[in-house]
Amino acid sequence: MLTNRTGLAVWLHSLKYIKQLRKFGNVHYVSKRMKYAVLYCNSSDKDSIIGKMEGLHFVKKVAPSHKAFIKTEYQNARPDKAKEYDYKIGL
Repeated sequence: MLTNRTGLAVWLHSLKYIKQLRKFGNVHYVSKRMKYAVLYCNSSDKDSIIGKMEGLHFVKKVAPSHKAFIKTEYQNARPDKAKEYDYKIGL
């Protein structure tokens, strides 16, 4: 059975504490230059995890991913007249 997962971007003061983030979810990516980590956790636990992580001394900011709210189904737009003309010619 699949569980709904949510991505969290966690900005850090120091990368020294990356291992401590593992108890909150799966650490997917860590940027050493920009000092942030991408973490995946269950959607149902998202609010409590954000609250706990913001209380940690090494965390600057936590932001949830908005990917679930982005529309991924697109409507067909009318093709350009120039492209429509090329298709009729058979190029």
